[in-house]
Amino acid sequence: MRLSQADHERVTGAVTQAELSTDGEIVTVVAGRSDPYHDVALHWTVLAMLLVLALLAWVPTPVEWLHARFVDAWSDTPPRWYLTFALLLMALTFLVARVLLAIDALRMLLTPGATKARRVHRAAMKLFRTATEKRTKASTGVLLYLSLAEHRAEIIADEAIHSRVAPDVWGAAMAALIADVKDGRPGDGMAAAVTQIGAILAEHFPRSEGDTNELPDRLIEL
Repeated sequence: MRLSQADHERVTGAVTQAELSTDGEIVTVVAGRSDPYHDVALHWTVLAMLLVLALLAWVPTPVEWLHARFVDAWSDTPPRWYLTFALLLMALTFLVARVLLAIDALRMLLTPGATKARRVHRAAMKLFRTATEKRTKASTGVLLYLSLAEHRAEIIADEAIHSRVAPDVWGAAMAALIADVKDGRPGDGMAAAVTQIGAILAEHFPRSEGDTNELPDRLIEL
């Protein structure tokens, strides 16, 4: 899902309007996703291989049937047959799982929520340190970060704001954003969140005479 030009204009306009009443600076970033989660795919693939081995240890009948059918129906199945069959089946399982988990939607579905939350936060912090942190004279920057694939967002405030505004104050802005994202309207959600962030900043950091626009208002889409 990508944002339309109208979405970009709506969010940029909301940032410009919000900053008219505050010394704070709002940076908005939308990412398609925060991580490819290839390591998660590998974890599931290895788990599938181990499950195959566990099933064969529990029910060795398929190996015995193959040996009786194609080699010798009158002798016991030698241990090497069990090992060979297990190796081949595990290799096949690995290939099939890797192909299936190359599908983004399936990989995202199998990624634990806690893992998504950590990766989104990590990506947001990296962007905050690059594009927002201490980029204003009074350390009054706020990053609003939305990761579409995970349906998760982060609001990270610069030092001066963080010291005076409790993290839970951003809850209403986050709720408005996520609700609109789930409805397929990320542009509306970003604009609504920006408006609420602006109101909080205006309360704690009202605009002073001579304030200048220190960070770009435009929405950044990654």
